[in-house]
Amino acid sequence: MEDENVRETLLKKNYHENCPGCKVDKAKQLKTDVSFRNLFNIWTVVLCSSLPVSSLFPYLYFMIRDFNIAEREEDISAYAGYLGSAFMFGRSLTSIFWGLVADRYGRKPVVILGVISVIIFNILFGLSTSFWMAVATRFFLGCLNGSLGPMKAYCTEIFREEKQGLGLSTLSAAWGIGLIIGPALGGYLAQPTAKYPRIFPKDSFWDKFPYFLPSLSISAFAFVVAIACIWLPETLHNHPLNNESPDDAEAVETGSERKDIDKIIQKDENLFLNWPLMSSIIVYCIFSLYDVSYTEVFSLWAVSPRRLGGLNFTTDNVGDVLAISGIGLIVYQLSLYPSLERVFGPVRFACISGVLSIPLLQSYPFIATLSGITLYLVINIASLLKNILSMTIVTCLFILQNRAVEQHQRGAANGISMTAMSIFKAIGPAGGGAVLAWSQKRMHASFLPGTHMVFFVLNVAGGLGVLLIVTPFLRQQKTTPSNQLVTLT
Repeated sequence: MEDENVRETLLKKNYHENCPGCKVDKAKQLKTDVSFRNLFNIWTVVLCSSLPVSSLFPYLYFMIRDFNIAEREEDISAYAGYLGSAFMFGRSLTSIFWGLVADRYGRKPVVILGVISVIIFNILFGLSTSFWMAVATRFFLGCLNGSLGPMKAYCTEIFREEKQGLGLSTLSAAWGIGLIIGPALGGYLAQPTAKYPRIFPKDSFWDKFPYFLPSLSISAFAFVVAIACIWLPETLHNHPLNNESPDDAEAVETGSERKDIDKIIQKDENLFLNWPLMSSIIVYCIFSLYDVSYTEVFSLWAVSPRRLGGLNFTTDNVGDVLAISGIGLIVYQLSLYPSLERVFGPVRFACISGVLSIPLLQSYPFIATLSGITLYLVINIASLLKNILSMTIVTCLFILQNRAVEQHQRGAANGISMTAMSIFKAIGPAGGGAVLAWSQKRMHASFLPGTHMVFFVLNVAGGLGVLLIVTPFLRQQKTTPSNQLVTLT
C-alpha cells in the first residue's frame, strides 16, 4: 500500500501542464471507469478507415466486366484481384512512415489526414471510368490512409492498463464490422438504377457511374468523422520523458520503482530485435493473408455462376449475408470476446479459433450444392462463424503486439506491423483472385476439382498460422503492475 502511494505521488508530480499526453494520463488516474466517449472515438475512426478496404468486393466482378478489360469470363477474377491488391500495396509503402510521424508529431494529425484521404480518393474511385483509374485511386488511398497503426497505439494509451483489452477489442470490432458492413453497403448500393429505378432513373448520372453511390456514402460518413476528430484527445507526450524536478528526484529516493521505470522508458530498443513483437507480427501477417484472400474469394465465389462452382448470388444477396455477419460480430466482440479472452488468454484463444476455421472453410464447396432457403441459412451461419473466428485471432494478436513495446515506440511498432500486414494483404486479393480463376477452369479435375482447390489453398495459409502459434515460435510480453516487461514462452 505504501509503495502504491509513492507511485501515485510520483505520477502526479510528473504531469506537465501543457502536455496533451499528461492530461490524458492524469484523467486516467482520476477516473477508473471506461470513457464511452473514447470508445466511440475509436469506433468511428477505425470504422471509417476499414469501410473502403473491402466495400468494392461484392460489385468488383461486375465492375471489371464493365471495364471490358478481361478477354474471357474466367479471367475477371484475376483482374479483380489486381484491383483489390492496389489499396494494400499502397499502404505497405507508407505505414512505417506514418507510424514514425505519429511518434514524432502525434496520433491525431495522422488520423485526421487518413480520414480526409478516405473522403477524397473514395469518391474518385466511384467515378472511375477505366481499370487503371480505379487502380490508381485505390493505390493513393492506401498510401495516405495511415490511421489504423496509430489508432492501435492510441487504444493502448487512452485507457488504464486493466482496460486496454477493451480498447483493443473495440478497435478490432470496428475494423471487423467495417470489413463486413463495407461489402454490405457495396452490395446494396451498387448499380442503383437497376435496383431502385424509381429513385435512380435510367440514363441518369447514377447509370453512368453505377458504383459511385457506395463510395459516396462512405465518403459522407468520413466527412462527419473528420469534423468529430477535431475534438479527439492527443495521447502523445510533447516533453522529454527524462525531465525530472528536484522534488521528483527526492521522491524517487524513497521509492526506487520509478527510477527503474524511467530507465525502461528511456531505453530505445531496436524493434526488429524485439522477438515477441516480431513473432506476433509474422503470425498476424499470415492470418491477414488468409483473411483478405477469403474476403475477396467469398464475394467473387458467391456471385459466380453455378456452372463455375459459385452460388449465383446477386450483390444484394451478398450484402444480406455480410450484414447478418456484421450484426452478429458486433454482439460477439463487445459482449463475449472480453470474457473469453480473459479465460483462455490471447495465445490459446487465437489457436483455438484458427483450428476451428480450417474445417469450416473447407465445407464451403459442399454448401454450394445446396439450394433455396437451406442454402441461405447455412451460408449465413458459416459466414458468421468464419468472421467471428477471424476477428478473434486478429484481436488477440493486436493485444500481443501492443504489450510488446512502450508508448514512445508504439507508433513505429504498429507502423511496422501495418507495413508487413499490408504487403501480405496486397498479395492476398491478387493471389486469391488468380487461384479462384484457375480453380474455375478445372471443374472436372480428379483432385480437388473446382472451388475445392481455392478453399484448400486458403486453408494452407491458415494451417501455417496455427502451426506457428502452437510452437515456441510465438512469444508474448506480459506487462507487470510496475510496467516492466517480462518475456514469456
